[in-house]
Parts: sequence; structure tokens; C-alpha cells
Amino acid sequence: MKISPEIRNMVPYKPGKPISETQREYGLKTVYKLASNENPLGPSPKALAAVQNALQHQQLYPDASQYELLHTISKVWNFPVEQLALGNGSDELIDLLTRIFCEPGEGVLTSQAGFAAYKVSAQANRATIYEVPHTKDFGFDLNAIADFYEKNAAKIRIIFVANPNNPTGTYANQTEVESFLERVGNKEDVVVIFDEAYNEFVRAKDYVSAQKYLSKYKNLIVLRTFSKIYGLAGFRVGAMIAPKEVIEVYNRVRKPFNVNDLAQVAANAALQDEEFIQRSQQICWKALDYFYKKLEELGLPYIPSQGNFVMFDTLRDAAKVNEALLRRGIIMRPLLNYGFKTHLRLSVGLEHENEAAFKALAEVLKEVPPL
Repeated sequence: MKISPEIRNMVPYKPGKPISETQREYGLKTVYKLASNENPLGPSPKALAAVQNALQHQQLYPDASQYELLHTISKVWNFPVEQLALGNGSDELIDLLTRIFCEPGEGVLTSQAGFAAYKVSAQANRATIYEVPHTKDFGFDLNAIADFYEKNAAKIRIIFVANPNNPTGTYANQTEVESFLERVGNKEDVVVIFDEAYNEFVRAKDYVSAQKYLSKYKNLIVLRTFSKIYGLAGFRVGAMIAPKEVIEVYNRVRKPFNVNDLAQVAANAALQDEEFIQRSQQICWKALDYFYKKLEELGLPYIPSQGNFVMFDTLRDAAKVNEALLRRGIIMRPLLNYGFKTHLRLSVGLEHENEAAFKALAEVLKEVPPL
């Protein structure tokens, strides 16, 4: 069988190691997964109750129009329904937008430190990925990305900006975002996609959501997710805010039942549970401060994070550190696929999980020698 070289040569996205696999592989009973930036509280209780009530109707297909959820999003986020669309996680949105806007061989532009799904989707859709080096503090270099675009505008069709970014936790501030959009906004031949999956965790006072600029720039799209602060990663729901013309085209391409009924019900309830959202934020921010304190005690450099995770430098071969942590029942995220050979990413967990992670890390640092 003939397979296109783009597909044959692509490196698939590798998700975080599951708890069950780690238990089997290492013969462990207790395993803490702090690798995938999931909400340690689980889903909102209101979401679980809504799902329970909806179970009796699962012989029916989902609402293909996604009416209830879209209207709730419209009310809470203050955008008209005509500017909203849903995906099977933001991953589907990224993939379908790449399919919509890129002909084979055309370009997708992002940062070297950007979310790995951008590259996977580009390759899967036979587009060419261009990655600009990150800043010295591991952030998106928006000036360099704009420079690259202006020199290569004929072949760039999508620019992806993760703000805040995963896996680094860095962000672009309001001044940087506005300057960037002044250079690449309202161009006819390129769409600018801000991926704001971690928007709700930001504490930086000079952060601004790109949602603020949607009325000014007609080639701007903003992505959000229900996987993080809403605790619904297993349900797979992503949301897009975009110009009406983009939404109309996207709805032609997406599958009619791309977001299942239980996912729609759960997201609709979670979106309205403000108490749960605030509690999730407080747990995240308290844990991050604890992470910083412990990492400083261990002498390990880290990047202050605007997400629900922190990326830190082990000063060692991260693969060996990760393996030693797995033997102790702690799952973190190695970042070799981003070119970070000594770094790990640690997600926020519950207090006892965070404490167990640093107890294990302290032991491992004595076991694995520095480079």
C-alpha cells in the first residue's frame, strides 16, 4: 500500500502515561498521575449530576446543533452563537482548522516550544510546519514569529499561538499580543489562532485574552477547552470563538455528532458552576506556590507558570529521572519531544499527591547524578 511520506514520517502525539499501565508495568498499587494537566478535583459535581440524569436517553443521537451548550457558552462568554463552535476536544478544532485553511505543502507557523498537536495536525494534513525558536525564557517569541511571517507570507496559512503555553507555562502579555496582532491581524491570506486552554489559571496582571480583539481582527480565532479547569478531559469538549464565516465553514467539515450527548450535558452544567471553577483555581495557585518553594529547596530551576503545571529542569538526564519516579509510582511528563532533555513537567495534584511527588523527586535526585 502506498502511504504519503508526510503521514509515514510523522511522529504521533504521545499522551501522558496512564495509571493502569504504570501499575501493571511496575507492579504498583498506588500511582499518582501528575503528567497531563488534569483537574485533580475531577469533574464538577453539577456536571456529574447532569450526566447521571442524561444516561437514560443514550439510545438517542446527540443534538447535532449542540443548541443548549452553545447558548450557555454564548451567555457566559458573551459572544453570539453564530461565532461559536464545538469540537471533540480542542485537538479536533486544531486538526479541522488545519484541514480547512491549508492546501498540501502550505505552511503552519508556531513556536519551537508550542503545543505538539500543532505539528501533528500539520503533518497529518500534509501541511508544512515552521517553528520559530522560543525566547531565552522559553516563551513564544511573537516578534520573531511576525518577522518570519512577513518574510514568508506567500506560504504561511495558519499561525498558532498558545497563550498560556503548554508545556512551558509561559505567556505573552497584553503589550506583546497587541503589537503582534497589529502586524499579522486582518491579513487576507493567514488565520491567527490563539489557543487559550489554560486561560482560567492565569494570575499575571498584564495578561489579556485574545477574545478582546475578535471584533477588530477578522482573521483571528480563539480556542478554549473544557478539559482543564472544568475537569472534563475524558468527555472531550473544545470550543472555538471565530468570525461567522469561519464557523459556517467549520460546521460543514465537522462530523454532525462530533461532541457526544453526555459531553454536551456535562460541559453545559460545568460552565455554570462558578463555585467549582473558583475552587479549582485556588487549588492550582496554592499548589504552584508549593511547587516553587520545593523546587527552590532542591536547587532546581523552574519556569513560573500561568497554567496548572510547572516545567522544571532536573539538571540531569530527564529520561532517567522519569524512570526512577515511575518506579516510585509518580508519573510526570518528560519533554524530550520538545527538545528539552533535562526538563520534566509536573501537573498540579491534590496536596497528598504533590507531597508524594516531591518526596520521590528528592530521593531520585540523589540516585541520578547531575550532568
